[in-house]
Amino acid sequence: MPDDETQTPTLNREAIARTPHDTRAGSLPGAAEGPSPWLLRLIAVGLVLAALNLRPAITSLGALLEEVREGLHMSGSVAGVLTSVPPLCFAVFGVMAPRLARRFGAGAVVCAGMAAIAVGLVVRPYIGSTAGFLAASALALMGIAVSNILMPVIVKRWFPDRVGTMTGLYSMALALGTALAAALTVPVTGALGGDWQTGLVVWAVLAAVAVLPWIVLVRDRTPAPGQPAPVAANVTEAPALKITRSRTAWGLACFFGLQATAAYITMGWMPQIFRDAGVSAGTAGLLLAVTMAMGVPLAFVIPRVASRLKNQGPIVVVLGLCGLIGYSGLYLAPAAGAWAWALLLGVANCAFPLALTMIGMRARSGAGVVRLSAFAQSTGYLLSIPGPLLVGVLYQHSGGWGLPIALMAGLMIPQMVAGILAGRDRTIEDEC
Repeated sequence: MPDDETQTPTLNREAIARTPHDTRAGSLPGAAEGPSPWLLRLIAVGLVLAALNLRPAITSLGALLEEVREGLHMSGSVAGVLTSVPPLCFAVFGVMAPRLARRFGAGAVVCAGMAAIAVGLVVRPYIGSTAGFLAASALALMGIAVSNILMPVIVKRWFPDRVGTMTGLYSMALALGTALAAALTVPVTGALGGDWQTGLVVWAVLAAVAVLPWIVLVRDRTPAPGQPAPVAANVTEAPALKITRSRTAWGLACFFGLQATAAYITMGWMPQIFRDAGVSAGTAGLLLAVTMAMGVPLAFVIPRVASRLKNQGPIVVVLGLCGLIGYSGLYLAPAAGAWAWALLLGVANCAFPLALTMIGMRARSGAGVVRLSAFAQSTGYLLSIPGPLLVGVLYQHSGGWGLPIALMAGLMIPQMVAGILAGRDRTIEDEC
């Protein structure tokens, strides 16, 4: 760690990196040239706009899932496949993000990701078949996947002294976008004539707007934060298999995967659970919005609290218990206590910003964070694929929500175990 390095050359390099207007710092392409305040503000706006677009493609579909199923003649099992597409795409395309960033620059990849989201959201409602709907959804989700992985890299790259603040900012924006799509999709659909295609396509506008600030960074090709290009490339290309020796990395990947399972089951199926319990479509969308909106304040609070603790296990347990209580209530009285269960599940879903925080804390270097982020998120999303699909199959064949909800509750136990393992005070460098 930097604090442990006492040799003069290392201190000189750090002094160079920390001196914004030093001429030698300018030799790092775009890394430490002392970017102007307006550029940093533009990048901050770009982060917020990008984060706002990382979930509406999913939660807008959850709010209108029944209408989409009827319009495309989907069975419950096929709808389960549809709700499993997000983690599948995140696993497959997310692992490509570091290589794409090395080749084209992180800013250019995020810019392309926002464009892919916009195109996918425009195309999918009108393609007219289940296969086409899935393919267009996959295009949008590909853009989300690479942007998911690169958000921490962008923060580390441009705001090295404000990582916690900027992580909290884009986490809040992500939660806000998720909640807005859940709350507004149904009423907007009604206001625009009741056509589900129109209700889904409107979210492409937000993605198109998000492309604009990233155009500035298209030519920025620095492959890793705070390093000269050759050094960063070599560090990033270190043997990827070494990280698989780390118990902490595997614990974090499992924790990330299980929290993602819960999140995508919630986003894909919770409105349908409430609607089947007699809640109106509009209210079901608002309940999902409440669940997602809990992440707006908590996404800012949890990273700050977690970063002050050596061990994040207690936070993991609190979030897990909220999930268990919420699922139990959803099983016993889904309509009567709907708002309480929505709030509790919203707290439980804040395992996501906690996982992002732990990614930053479980590696010493910027290059280590990039590798751990790619490994934990890609592996985690891969592990989360069966969950939403299994919920759809259980719902289809049991004819009710008892078994699916029992599955959701049961998965909170291994999530807590994995989170406790990942929350221990150690880094992957100690174990690889």
